[in-house]
Amino acid sequence: MNFLELAKNRFSVRTFKTDPVKDEDLKYILEAGRIAPSANNFQPWKFIVIKDQYKNNEVNELYHRDWFDDAPVVIIILADHSKSWHRSSDGKDHADMDAAIAADHMTLAATERGLGTCWVCNFDVEKTMEYFGLPEHLEPVIFLPLGYPDVDVDSERHSAKRKPLSEILFYNKWNGLEFDL
Repeated sequence: MNFLELAKNRFSVRTFKTDPVKDEDLKYILEAGRIAPSANNFQPWKFIVIKDQYKNNEVNELYHRDWFDDAPVVIIILADHSKSWHRSSDGKDHADMDAAIAADHMTLAATERGLGTCWVCNFDVEKTMEYFGLPEHLEPVIFLPLGYPDVDVDSERHSAKRKPLSEILFYNKWNGLEFDL
C-alpha cells in the first residue's frame, strides 16, 4: 500500500484481540523506531517493551483504562534529555520531538503489519519513573499499547475528522507578508 493509504489506515485502537504479537512483528516495529530521524542524528530515545506475561496490576495502574489492560504489548518511549540536541538560538531541547518521531514510525510499521496502537500521553509520569527506577534525564513520553485490533477499520474517517487543508495551509501569504514557497 502507498504511504497515504498506510497513514489513513492507522487509527487509535482501544479494543485488542487476545492473540500475542509475533516476535518478528515486534522486532520490525522496534526497528522502525530505531531508524527514525532525529535532530542532529542524536537518537535520544530508549524503548521499554512489556509483553503480556510481564504486565501486572502495577503496570496497568500507570495508565488505568480497562482497554489498556487488554493490549498484549506496551512499548514505553523514553526521551533521553542527556543525549538530545539543543537548538543554539534558544536552547530548545528536541528530545520530545525525536521520541515522537520514533513513536510515529512505530505506529505506521504496526499498521503495515496489521497491528494496532494508541498514542497514550495521559499516564502517571511520576509513578512510571518510580516503577522503572528511571533516572531524571530519562522522561517517559509515550505509552504505545500494541496488538491486533478487534474492530473494523474505517479508512474514510480522516475525511470527516481531520481539518481540511484550507484551514491549515498558508501558501504565499502569512500575516500580510507575501512570499513564495
